[in-house]
Amino acid sequence: MKAENNCIVIFGASGDLTHRKLIPALYNLYKIGRLTENFSVLGVARSELNDETFREKMRNALIEHEKANGAMLDKFCSHLYYQAVNTSDARDYGKLVPRIDELHDKYQTCGNTLYYMSTPPSLYGVIPECLAAHGLNTEEYGWKRIIVEKPFGYDLKTAHALDIQIHRFFEEHQIYRIDHYLGKETVQNLLVLRFSNGLFEPLWNRNYIEYVEITGAESIGVEDRGGYYDGSGAMRDMFQNHLLQVLAMVAMEPPAIINANSMRDEVAKVLHCLHPLTQEDLKNNLVLAQYVKAEINGKTVAGYLQEKGVPEDSNTETYMALRCEIDNWRWAGVPFYVRTGKRLPVRVTEVVIHFKTTPHPVFSKSAPENKLIIRIQPDEGISMRFGLKKPGAGFESKEVSMDFRYADLASPSLLTAYERLLLDAMKGDATLFARTDAVHACWKFVQPILDYKAERGRVYEYEAGTWGPTEADKLIAKAGRVWRKPSGAMKKKV
Repeated sequence: MKAENNCIVIFGASGDLTHRKLIPALYNLYKIGRLTENFSVLGVARSELNDETFREKMRNALIEHEKANGAMLDKFCSHLYYQAVNTSDARDYGKLVPRIDELHDKYQTCGNTLYYMSTPPSLYGVIPECLAAHGLNTEEYGWKRIIVEKPFGYDLKTAHALDIQIHRFFEEHQIYRIDHYLGKETVQNLLVLRFSNGLFEPLWNRNYIEYVEITGAESIGVEDRGGYYDGSGAMRDMFQNHLLQVLAMVAMEPPAIINANSMRDEVAKVLHCLHPLTQEDLKNNLVLAQYVKAEINGKTVAGYLQEKGVPEDSNTETYMALRCEIDNWRWAGVPFYVRTGKRLPVRVTEVVIHFKTTPHPVFSKSAPENKLIIRIQPDEGISMRFGLKKPGAGFESKEVSMDFRYADLASPSLLTAYERLLLDAMKGDATLFARTDAVHACWKFVQPILDYKAERGRVYEYEAGTWGPTEADKLIAKAGRVWRKPSGAMKKKV
């Protein structure tokens, strides 16, 4: 299904996200026919560019990132335009009115406008107000939608304040809070795996699942983002949004029907059912840590405190691990272990469902573990681990695997996360976008951790290139368990 005819207005168009992700995503949608010829892209930023210089900059980005060339590149770039605006000054937004009207007339887009805020979070409340000052938010002539990048707030209080501010000028059906993790094919496949297979859904509960493990690991450090990251940390950067959303999709109930409201209703219910963290939980079930200098593959890697833009006395966590539970009928008593960190051995995001072992191991001293591994990135796929007879005499069991990898499909045509989410926003499908009640539930759950961190002071340490601090191993070892140590590829048994 193609996107509706519309004008896409990108605020922060001279920034990194625009030329690395947004323009390449729109180009690929155009190339595969998911955009009609009736669309335009208006870049907006403070930089003094014009249509031609903006097109040239985006052309170079597409050549670099997408190896684009030829007539398709030329045709796409002809749809790109630019308007310099002081995005903090409501009066300057008057320049947008004639430009947007002109583009709607030229491309017959019926007033349909998608605003994308690829800007610092400080502008998330400013831009909607400035648009409204010139009537650019009203839906008297075509729909108006606004995409908000993370972070949506800095804590529970600021998230509430931002929500109130945006809702003064845009209604909830117009607001699309983007989380690119939800655009990944394997995250969506979680739902199909669960709800379309009679094999899995009857087992997806406390009676058959021992525990769930969710990992979001990055092998890189903070690189040139030290200044930004130090005000965020692993908790805000990864856990509060990406990983809690993944947890909700693992744990949600079957929706009555597959549409945005039903799906997001079930996600919100799970997040509201997260067991509130007590002081005892914070002391015993939470680990916060920071990577320190180490040698990786013969090369010395700087510690977090030596990274550019990071204060030398910072106690910002680059790693976190948490044991949490969900207070509902399906998951009562099942622990969810969630961890994320920078400078870990590999880049990987995955969910591991650990099923209960047989009550009596007939064929060996210990029954093989039954687990379902859902790899979100990279090398997206699903692996099932179970026991079969080891070749030879006797009945000794051995763990084997059945694997599916998207890369093995004969002709994969997977949309990237930004391609999928931009297309959905243009079609008016909010299923994979966070709703306000879910955002608030996430912040409500996380706020005690933020308060505890502020009071506690120093965090633990771990060497760059390792799987985190020993305290995280002790956290999961309390129940006789160990963290899975994944490799970068699904096809390798680890």
